[in-house]
Amino acid sequence: MGPDFRQTMEVNNPEWVQDFLDASISYPSDQDKMRLAIVLARENVMRGTGGPFGAAVFEESTGALVSAGVNGVVRLGTGTAHAEVVAIMLAHGTVGCHTLRGVPGGPFTLASSCDPCAMCLGAVLWSGVSRLLCGASRDDASALGFDEGPVFEASYDYLKSRGVAVVRGLLRGEAQEVLRRYRDLGGPIYNG
Repeated sequence: MGPDFRQTMEVNNPEWVQDFLDASISYPSDQDKMRLAIVLARENVMRGTGGPFGAAVFEESTGALVSAGVNGVVRLGTGTAHAEVVAIMLAHGTVGCHTLRGVPGGPFTLASSCDPCAMCLGAVLWSGVSRLLCGASRDDASALGFDEGPVFEASYDYLKSRGVAVVRGLLRGEAQEVLRRYRDLGGPIYNG
């Protein structure tokens, strides 16, 4: 008997995320948005539910939280369950469209606790977000042993040329602390 090609997979956050977030809170500044992404990453590490990465999608005009994602690579058993991808997929589900471009509530901002890997940068491009906020750097993640893939300054220039504004290094020290805590707790490095 061969593989079941009808198999499905559910992409979700750990249960604690639903109770942890409050939809009535607005995140008006870039620092507010980034701080939430960092707090999600920290909680994911401290609760033992995944890697040291968090992300969230927000309405730019109101600062309303649209979706959140935490790294679920090991928990979900797939190398694609990065925080950014989870947040983007859940945002698409929330707005009911395959893109966040040109839908009610937009434009949208994605805050990521760390510079995205190559896969996540591609997801950012196709997601329809108009802004990307990044905390820790690629070098910070690489220092732990994470392989971020072929990401170059030109990768960010390309996003900008396609209409995605990029802010990097936002609250970097706070984001670095989450990475250090993950390392100190002996969290697995899962590069596929």
